[in-house]
Amino acid sequence: MRTYDPHHALPTAVSYRQVSANQLSVRVAMAGTGDRLVLCLHGFPECALSWRYQLQPLAEAGYQVWAPDLRGYGETTRPVGLTAYAIESLLEDVSGLLTAAGTSEVILVGHDWGGIIAWYYALRHPDRVKALVILNAPHPACFERELRHWRQLRRSWYMGMFQIPRLPEAVLSMRHGYVIGKIFERMVIHREHMPEEIVKLYRRQACAPGALTAMLNYYRAALRGGGALRQRRLGYPTITTPTLVLWGLQDHALGPHNLDELNRIVSDLTVVTLAHSGHFIHEDVPDRVNHELVTWLQNHLPHSLRTPASTPQPLLS
Repeated sequence: MRTYDPHHALPTAVSYRQVSANQLSVRVAMAGTGDRLVLCLHGFPECALSWRYQLQPLAEAGYQVWAPDLRGYGETTRPVGLTAYAIESLLEDVSGLLTAAGTSEVILVGHDWGGIIAWYYALRHPDRVKALVILNAPHPACFERELRHWRQLRRSWYMGMFQIPRLPEAVLSMRHGYVIGKIFERMVIHREHMPEEIVKLYRRQACAPGALTAMLNYYRAALRGGGALRQRRLGYPTITTPTLVLWGLQDHALGPHNLDELNRIVSDLTVVTLAHSGHFIHEDVPDRVNHELVTWLQNHLPHSLRTPASTPQPLLS
């Protein structure tokens, strides 16, 4: 496949930098200069580029926006071993990025695995999250409940398959990531917003040496590595942070019942469901997502977040 430069898909106001965080070199797409940090966390099997439609609108709304390639993805450090992808390490990565940005508070936006990290971060570090935005990612307590029902279990079969050593890597990497491409072909409703060049980039980065094992280790560390059980033992206190959940109803991987009774464990909750969007909601219907996201932030967030008297420059690797 022809090499595709991700910079060409980003707005001109967006730049890439390598940032030192939690002993990793993290590749971050950055936009805006506001005093309120929005940290956008992508999901499987994507990278920071998945936020290409949100970076500039958020920057124009007055926010400083960072979208990192998560641990093991893209051009971020790819640690070896299952334990390196424990949920605790993923949460420490978020804290490291806040330190690198010179702030102790964040507006956290997450999709898919990035949304799972965002839920857990809001649970474990509520003082640091000033607003929480979740896109098609279930609250851990709701997901545990739904996995006891066939309606969700039948959608989550792949999580069990991912626990098998080596075989999933072989399947996903065959024919230069053909199956990765099929994921988007099946799950993206509005294909005009997911150009073939972007899909080729996702396929190519997944096939980089060690990348698929790193990506699959998120699932393995949560289940086989016991991360989900450890978090369950810590409990799920009520989230009081203002929270927006955007949910594409044509999601083949996650059923809408994951939203049931969410208001019992998230006290300040806004849920917006989009009938004509699938799992990759922020790429599927970007204009609607951007409108809902920016409008909600303007209505629910204080004018500014606390920042240090002297904000340091990002720590570059």
